[in-house]
Amino acid sequence: MNNIQMVDLKTQYEHIKQEINQAIQDVLDQAAFINGPQVKKFASELGAYTGASFVTTCGNGTDALQIAMMALGFKPGDEVIVPAFTYVATVEVIALLGLIPVFVDVTEDTFELDIDQLAYRITERTVGIVTVHLYGQCSNMEKILDFAGLHGLKVIEDTAQALGAVYTFSDGKTMKAGTMGHIGTTSFFPSKNLGCYGDGGAIFTNDPDLGEKIQMIANHGQKQKYYHDSVGVNSRLDTLQAAILSVKLNYLDTYAGARNEVATAYDAAFDSHPQINIPVRVKQSTHVFHQYTVRLQESVDRYAFKSYLNGKGIPSMVYYPLPLHLQKAYLMYGGKVGQFPVSEKLCERVISLPIHTEMTSSQQDYIIEQVYSFF
Repeated sequence: MNNIQMVDLKTQYEHIKQEINQAIQDVLDQAAFINGPQVKKFASELGAYTGASFVTTCGNGTDALQIAMMALGFKPGDEVIVPAFTYVATVEVIALLGLIPVFVDVTEDTFELDIDQLAYRITERTVGIVTVHLYGQCSNMEKILDFAGLHGLKVIEDTAQALGAVYTFSDGKTMKAGTMGHIGTTSFFPSKNLGCYGDGGAIFTNDPDLGEKIQMIANHGQKQKYYHDSVGVNSRLDTLQAAILSVKLNYLDTYAGARNEVATAYDAAFDSHPQINIPVRVKQSTHVFHQYTVRLQESVDRYAFKSYLNGKGIPSMVYYPLPLHLQKAYLMYGGKVGQFPVSEKLCERVISLPIHTEMTSSQQDYIIEQVYSFF
C-alpha cells in the first residue's frame, strides 16, 4: 500500500485545483499582495461561518495568541492558567510577554483541561485561562466560563485544532469553537482542518472594544496610518493565503464529515481492542478530528509499534512526547516530574494514526490490518 500520509494535501488540492488556481490568479492580476480585498472578504466569511462578530486575520496561530493576550491587557507578572499537555505555542507567548504560566493537568480520556483543578491553581495574580480544544473537540466551556466569571478571569480559546466544532450548552444554546470565550484564536498552518498554503492565523471576539484593540495591535498599534496609539506588532495574513482560505472554507464542513467517517471506522475497529484506548467523544461537543489519537496500554512499546507501522508504509505521530512543565525552556516555572501525572502518562502513551479528507477505505483497511498484525 503506497502513499499513505498523515495529511494528504496534494490530493486535496487536486480536487479543488481549478478554484484554487483561479483564486490565486485573481490576486496576481490585481497585484494587491498585502491587505488586498480578499483579506477582508475572507475575514467576513469566517465571521459568518463561526458566528464571531469581529474577526482579525494575522500571520500565524502563535501571533494570534500573543495579540489576544496583549489586547486583554495582561501585564508582566500576571498568571495565566494553561494545560500542561498541549503544543508549546500556548505557553511560549505567555513567557515572551513576561507572564507566568500556571500549568493544570488534563483529563486522561478526553485530553481536555481538568476543570476540577482550576480552584487549586488560582491566586490573586491570576488573570486568565487559555483552554486548548485539543485534537478537534471543545473543552468543557460551560464550566470554564462559569469559573472564569466567578473569579473575574478572561478566557482565551485556542481552537487551532477544532475550528468548526460546535459546543452545546446545558440550556441547548450552541456556539462554535473560538466564539465562547473573550477571545478565540486559530491557525491556518497547512495541515490544519482549514489550512492555507503557507502560514496564517485569525482572532475572534464578540466584544467590539476588544475587536478594535485586536485589529489595532495586529497593525503596528495603529488605527490611522502612521498614528500609533499603542504598542503593536506586524502580523497579517497575506492576500494569496486569504484567497486560498476563502475557497477552502466552503469545504470545511465536508472535510469534517470525511474525517468523522475515518474516525468512526477506527472506533469500530479498535473499540474492543485490549491494548488500545480510542479517543472519547464528549457529549457537549462535536468532533472535527484534527488528529485521531489513541492511548496505548503500558505494556505496549510505543516506539516499536511506531517503527513497525513505518516499516509497513504507515506514518504516525506522537502529539506530544513531553509535557510543557518538563520542557527545558520552561523549567524555570518550577515543573517537576510527577507534578501532572496524567499529562506525563499521556506523553508516554499517545500516538496519532493517519486521518485526512482524502483517505480511501482500502488505505484505512490496510492500516487497521497492520495495527492488528503488530499485536
